[in-house]
Amino acid sequence: MSIVQEFNEYRSKMNEVILGEDNKVLKRFFNLDTNAYKDGALDKSTKELLGLVASMVLRCDDCIRYHLGTCYELGISKAAIYEVFAIANLVGGSICIPHTRRAAEYWEALEAEDQ
Repeated sequence: MSIVQEFNEYRSKMNEVILGEDNKVLKRFFNLDTNAYKDGALDKSTKELLGLVASMVLRCDDCIRYHLGTCYELGISKAAIYEVFAIANLVGGSICIPHTRRAAEYWEALEAEDQ
């Protein structure tokens, strides 16, 4: 199983577990997150790139993978992704380098799934 499949299956499974508990606050938070990334004054692609850079600076590998997957689905170019990596490292410092490595690996896995 690829790292992309493993991540997506785990994320889906655990989201079902969490949302299955019918906790109103958690459901509202998940809904807020979903709605925040819809087209508005900023388009969805821009918002996903912002989410990616923020996730890298905050060093959340799950969030990085989620945003990379969505960026890939939206057709964002590899060059644009690497510019985001550059901004994240500039803002976040060298502590972001390990996350950039894992992000690059995940992007390669996304590309490999299309072949």
